Amino acid sequence: MTDTVIELGGVRVLLCDANGEKLRSERDAIDIVGAALSARCKLVVVPVERLDDAFFSLKTRMAGDIIQKFVNYELRLAIIGDIARHVEASTALRDFVFETNRGNQVWFLADRAELERRLGAKSPE
Repeated sequence: MTDTVIELGGVRVLLCDANGEKLRSERDAIDIVGAALSARCKLVVVPVERLDDAFFSLKTRMAGDIIQKFVNYELRLAIIGDIARHVEASTALRDFVFETNRGNQVWFLADRAELERRLGAKSPE
């Protein structure tokens, strides 16, 4: 499977394939940003499986560096999947996730259904 472009709740979305290469650097983020911009997307959905474990250790600064690339290019980012083990291991990460989820730029969501609710989208029948 490859990355796909769909529309949810009136928003053009780049859905990254869970089996793609892991995001480990700003360069990897720029590649996804480029794909999203080429496809005229406003939101990028990255499955947790695409993120290196170091992303969830805030002291590595990987999360901040990667997220900043999306913000710089005015792309919204949704990270989809179970991050419970990472949140349980880090109060700082738990607080970061809580704060980002209060906004509209970056979300950490459990699944696509939660994304659809956030966007006010209806699931295809």
